[in-house]
Amino acid sequence: QVKWKGKDLFDLVCRTLGLRETWFFGLQYTIKDTVAWLKMDKKVLDHDVPTEEPVTFHFLAKFYPENAEEELVQEITQHLFFLQVKKQILDEKIYCPPEASVLLASYAVQAKYGDYDPNVHKRGFLAQEELLPKRVINLYQMTPEMWEERITAWYAEHRGRARDEAEMEYLKIAQDLEMYGVNYFAIRNKKGTELLLGVDALGLHIYDPDNRLTPKISFPWNEIRNISYSDKEFTIKPLDKKIDVFKFNSSKLRVNKLILQLCIGNHDLFMRRRKADSLEVQQMKAQAREEKARKQMERQRLAREKKMREEAERTRDELERRLMQLKEEATMANEALMRSEETADLLAEKAQITEEEAKLLAQKAAEAEQEMQRIKATAIRTEEEKRLMEQKVLEAEMLALKMAEESERRAKEADQLKQDLQEARESERRAKQKLLEITSKSSYTQSMNSSTTALPTDLPSFNLINESLSFDFKDTDMKRLSMEIEKEKVEYMEKSKHLQEQLNELKTEIEALKLKERETALDILHNENASRGNSKHNTIKKVS
Repeated sequence: QVKWKGKDLFDLVCRTLGLRETWFFGLQYTIKDTVAWLKMDKKVLDHDVPTEEPVTFHFLAKFYPENAEEELVQEITQHLFFLQVKKQILDEKIYCPPEASVLLASYAVQAKYGDYDPNVHKRGFLAQEELLPKRVINLYQMTPEMWEERITAWYAEHRGRARDEAEMEYLKIAQDLEMYGVNYFAIRNKKGTELLLGVDALGLHIYDPDNRLTPKISFPWNEIRNISYSDKEFTIKPLDKKIDVFKFNSSKLRVNKLILQLCIGNHDLFMRRRKADSLEVQQMKAQAREEKARKQMERQRLAREKKMREEAERTRDELERRLMQLKEEATMANEALMRSEETADLLAEKAQITEEEAKLLAQKAAEAEQEMQRIKATAIRTEEEKRLMEQKVLEAEMLALKMAEESERRAKEADQLKQDLQEARESERRAKQKLLEITSKSSYTQSMNSSTTALPTDLPSFNLINESLSFDFKDTDMKRLSMEIEKEKVEYMEKSKHLQEQLNELKTEIEALKLKERETALDILHNENASRGNSKHNTIKKVS
């Protein structure tokens, strides 16, 4: 509103932000290339603010703490300081060495993204982030990917830090930088030498214009008795009267007013830090501790829940994997069962054939028995014919003598035939196996038909034939089962080879993420075996 003073506008901003540590902050504006701060007891529109609308103010930290961790109580205060200091480092208003820049960038990433997760924070996730000063980037021949890799390596080590903790770690590192919290002003001493005056939480510092890092002279606040200015001349009176008064001139009266404001504010805070905390600060710190404890408990609870959820997911994955394995085993068992059923059916079929053959042989044996009985009966009836035959035998003997000569002549012919028979048998042995089996079968059948008396002697061969059939069948079945087992073995080896390839590929992918210092003795032994090409199976084979 038109009648508002600086404090009214400032308090409105602080209430909007929920900020109670208001003594660090102020509303800044620019007039004629000079920075100025809104005065609390003066109307806003009475300041030398720019005439164009809208009038712009910047809500910024005007004073910096000596120790951020001890002095900054509220989380919102820490966050505002973190944002401002980070911007000053990136804009190179605060010098930061390259290695510290990378470390600070890793804490900034932790504050924004939370814990590092390789599945989420993949390569290139920082491509659009401004994390390093351009001076640092230009100083090295490194690609953005190389910078990201180094930032991510440190970022991964910050696991478990909440946003406020990461921001506080950032400030604890940044507050040790030489240009942190220093406001610089161009001045001249009595001799006209150009110098720089630095005002910060610790005191006043005089710098060479070419070196803003190392002051030439410093005046701690507890050693300064008085600070004053008259027109453009500024006077610093040390507490020790033996030390000469230091005087310098600034370029503008407005700059002298600003220097005095910063001196008074920093000196007041310096003395305030060395006194007991006010009731308001004690209350804020107590609330902050309670809030921190509550958040810590909440984080622990969330961590426990996350761990339990991860364990549940691992258990679920293990159960699913086990279920898939059981399904595969069930499928394999079903296939084996089907093969067993097929084998059983084949065995049953062959058993039936064998049984039918046995019945056929039994029937033939019975017929042979009947034939024997018939022959015996015939033998009794021909007894009488025997006597008649004896007479005829005598007659036949006479005829035999006549035939002896003919027999001798035929004997020679028989010898010749025997020689021919030997040659035929030699040719017969060289014939094919199938012809031999057919010839043997024909010989067996012919002997059965020609000599009925030999049949009872041959009857026990039924068992041999039966045994032979049974043995041949078992041998064939075992060969078939062996072929199936061999086939399953080949399939298993192919699956094992594919799984090993997948494991090697996965190992190659995660090798870059491995922390060597966390390797156990078993890990080292496993790696040595893998490098030698030793696996479980060939190791067992070697030691067997």
